[in-house]
Amino acid sequence: MFNEKLKEVLENEGVASIVSWGEGEPHIVNTWNSYIVLRGENRILIPAWAFKRTEKNVNVNDQLKIAFGSKSVEGYNNYQGTGFVVCGKARFISDGEEYDMMKSKFSFLTRVLEITVDSAKQML
Repeated sequence: MFNEKLKEVLENEGVASIVSWGEGEPHIVNTWNSYIVLRGENRILIPAWAFKRTEKNVNVNDQLKIAFGSKSVEGYNNYQGTGFVVCGKARFISDGEEYDMMKSKFSFLTRVLEITVDSAKQML
């Protein structure tokens, strides 16, 4: 699921936009590429500090999308920059081994957003 180009993008700083939707309109929250931690073949962990509306939406609808990219990574047809849209199921973690691991990396977090990825598509 996580190909080398996706990993290369995450090794370069950029904004990652997370889109969730519950009963109302879609909600967008941002984080940084450097905060995204890949686990195994299809899981993403992201430190969450606020993300209150995102968590409320996930409690109603666990589907979400993330868009991230980097101008520093060459895309299709020698394009300067590339990005991905990732879709998956989300939940928030507030304890356990992975929570502790993430807390040691990102002391500010109050929870961890876990995404089990269904698809990851390169866009540029």
